[in-house]
Amino acid sequence: MVLVAQTRPRKNQEGVWTFDGKIGMFPFIFKEPALRSSRNRERGTMVTKAMTSVTKEVSRNFLVNKVLPAIKEKWPAEERGVPIYIQQDNAKTHIDVNDAQFVQVAQADGWNIHLMCQPPNSPDLNVLDLGFFAAIQSLFHKGTPNNVEQIVKGIERAYEEYPLDKCNRIFLTQQACMMEVMKTNGGHNYDVPHMKKKRLEMEGRLPTTLECTVDIYNKALQFLE
Repeated sequence: MVLVAQTRPRKNQEGVWTFDGKIGMFPFIFKEPALRSSRNRERGTMVTKAMTSVTKEVSRNFLVNKVLPAIKEKWPAEERGVPIYIQQDNAKTHIDVNDAQFVQVAQADGWNIHLMCQPPNSPDLNVLDLGFFAAIQSLFHKGTPNNVEQIVKGIERAYEEYPLDKCNRIFLTQQACMMEVMKTNGGHNYDVPHMKKKRLEMEGRLPTTLECTVDIYNKALQFLE
């Protein structure tokens, strides 16, 4: 399992990518010394292993000590101080949106970072579930990992290599899904819209900024509630 923090990439007026939106991919792993020697390693060699469970404490630790520092390090300087929303799903292992430790760090040093949960049973409102994870998995399966460490390296490589134009398209599809939610008065019975994004991009008419993203999301959330 991995925790991924991804926001929409940015382009300047000249059409040059200025921010890739890739805050980070954080695998749920730990290291411990090997209990016995093998053909590939000596006893005591540090071995990477996957966590068998993720608790609220682990979730809080990853958000506070990994995600928040990465956001503050990578976020565009010109957007410092604007509201930033970290979206999580409704898994029981996730922390409360008003968790005191998270809020303290998220609001420190002039940052305006908030935690929110996506509406239940609404995977189309999560860019990771909507298309990002499937795309990363497709790139990952081109390799042949043999252990946890190789799996982690393969996932990280696929994440870093994923094209920014495709990242942007997923966010545009998410916005279109939000619009469909509102058209159906908060219903889930709709088809994911096909916007002919590749054609629009070739014609120079594909949006590459964050216009209305938060406003559209909040309106869709009101309908779902």
